[in-house]
Amino acid sequence: QVQLVESGGGLVQAGGSLRLSCAASGQTFSKYNMGWFRQAPGKEREFVGCISRDGSRVRYADSVKGRFTISRDNAKNTVYLQMNSLNPEDTAIYYCAAKWMGSITIKVDYWGQGTQVTVSS
Repeated sequence: QVQLVESGGGLVQAGGSLRLSCAASGQTFSKYNMGWFRQAPGKEREFVGCISRDGSRVRYADSVKGRFTISRDNAKNTVYLQMNSLNPEDTAIYYCAAKWMGSITIKVDYWGQGTQVTVSS
């Protein structure tokens, strides 16, 4: 019974930046591995990045590595995705995800509703 609400999406020009936020309900946020996924029109949902419970471990998809940064603030029950050097290929609906235990790339326990990110040429 964890609810995730994304925000921060919008329209940005190529080369610009955007910061997404995901606010989680409940008091057990710090026990969840968190991650971001995205889905572009006509494409499969893909992994973007994830962060461990204490924030000490972070992983990214090759397509965003070096441009995106995931972070979390357990005191605020929030995970962030800082996106820099955006290009039109980053256009997608971005979803926040939570996983109690194990790899978030294998199974996601909770999904947010998503927030649209559109990058213009």
